Amino acid sequence: MTETQIIIFGIAFIFVMTTSGSALIYFFKNGITPKLNTIFLGFAAGIMIAASIWSLLIPAIERSEEWGSFAFIPAALGFLLGGLFLFAIDKIVPHFHSETHQEEGVKNKLSRSTKLFLAMTIHNIPEGLAVGFAFGVALATQGTLQTVSLASGLSLAIGIGLQNFPEGAAVSLPMAEELGSKHKAFLFGAFSGVVEPIAAVVGLVLAASIAPLIPWFLAFAAGAMIYVVVEELIPEGHMNEYGHLATWSVMLGFIIMMILDVALG
Repeated sequence: MTETQIIIFGIAFIFVMTTSGSALIYFFKNGITPKLNTIFLGFAAGIMIAASIWSLLIPAIERSEEWGSFAFIPAALGFLLGGLFLFAIDKIVPHFHSETHQEEGVKNKLSRSTKLFLAMTIHNIPEGLAVGFAFGVALATQGTLQTVSLASGLSLAIGIGLQNFPEGAAVSLPMAEELGSKHKAFLFGAFSGVVEPIAAVVGLVLAASIAPLIPWFLAFAAGAMIYVVVEELIPEGHMNEYGHLATWSVMLGFIIMMILDVALG
């Protein structure tokens, strides 16, 4: 595949996998079991942790060589900014967490189904940005390094796509109970993933256009993803008696993403 085809495939893949996961609503008569949901949450967390390290933070440090002994500064500060960005969105955008039954954001009169939709949509933003930044790095480089960067971006897109599958189910299945319609629940789940390719294109354009800020962009995406993992995915995965499954699922997701990055990147 050409460079353009690889990028289009990677960005499209993350959306397609969210939509495919949302389609699981048609295969579960009584919704997802707590055990399976725990596995899904842990797996997604493991993928995101590994992606943040291998595909984002390490490349951010490697691309800060001009900082010398302080090459960690763009990665560290960008990481914190990413976390603060998600924290701010959590406090501003109204949304609802189905596992904890916790509402966040400004007070409003939105329906619970809309808040469930917004909760997952918020989480998809850093994932899309991460994929876009990774491919933007490839566009901003030349020669052999560009080939390596493309492969790294593709591995990240595949990893994010794999964890988007259970995330799509995590939106549509609870939504079916709220809406009383599997078709509407599927559409909500699919549309929650629309923000990912949009964020990916934004990230790609930024990284490709402002090359000096690439380390900051990569670390920013990592910080935003780790915020989601620590704030929600891992705690929600340990809310029932299947907490040990969540732990092992995190480790499995981490290993799979690590293998993808090393093998492809």
